[in-house]
Amino acid sequence: MGASVILDCDPGIDDALAIAFAHAHPGIDLLGLTTVAGNVGLARTTQNALAVAEFVGAAGLPVTAGAVTPLIRPALDARGVHGESGLGGADLPSPTTRPAHGHAIDYIIETVRSQPGEVTLVATGPLTNIALAVRKAPDLPGLVRDFVIMGGSSGRGNVTPAAEYNMWADPEAASIVFGAGWTVRVLGLDVTLRTGAHAQVLARMSELGPLGRELLVPALEQYRSVSEPGGPAVHDVCALVYVADPAIFTMVPASVDVETTGRLTSGMTVTSFDAENHNAAIGMGIDVTRFWDLTLRTYAELAERMS
Repeated sequence: MGASVILDCDPGIDDALAIAFAHAHPGIDLLGLTTVAGNVGLARTTQNALAVAEFVGAAGLPVTAGAVTPLIRPALDARGVHGESGLGGADLPSPTTRPAHGHAIDYIIETVRSQPGEVTLVATGPLTNIALAVRKAPDLPGLVRDFVIMGGSSGRGNVTPAAEYNMWADPEAASIVFGAGWTVRVLGLDVTLRTGAHAQVLARMSELGPLGRELLVPALEQYRSVSEPGGPAVHDVCALVYVADPAIFTMVPASVDVETTGRLTSGMTVTSFDAENHNAAIGMGIDVTRFWDLTLRTYAELAERMS
């Protein structure tokens, strides 16, 4: 049985690739997208989500906007990494559809409550919407089928030495989410940095018609991320690949607290693998060959449908 998924995201280059994967994979039933300010501002992340959904053939997918700022901190963005548009070098047509009415947190709560035990919630941006949702509906963690995020790291950061971007962008929200009473499946930098889209991957993507030529390749080629020798990492795709095939990853139980006050460590996911009580399962290993085989195969199937 496939997974029914709500994807909370901040497109963002790798979020766009994650949307394409989630729409295309036969084991994922993508119910809707919710957007949050993060890689770029909320208006842009929402427009990007609509544009990507239309481009890949999911024009009817509901896209519901959420939080415009972090819980208590000033708004910020990562345009220096994702470009002014948020999609790197991809230049997609402007969407013809509009965001759904209402707020993302209400969409999340209502959808999960209408299908208790059935919805997998996936978050690939700052956790502001998720924190607001669990504050408003404390029963939410007990109603989801699973909760998967891209974020954090057990040992390093990518925006500061201590913190990964999604955690650093709203550490107060992340702290609430990790303390909400569910098991957080964490696909963080420990595994995502191993998913570099190297030259052979980009070459295969370039053969995938408009999907490759207009979205995948131009987005990744202008992904001004932390320089990695293996090519730009497709961080957010990992969270959706985990939903599709968890066996690709090695997950380790852990206890995670999020630092909110440290001058040098704000946003750090302080991880203990020895604690008796676990609130997370951390991705610590990845079969990179299987990851790219599944990802590129899924994109190829989508490209065929788009042709």
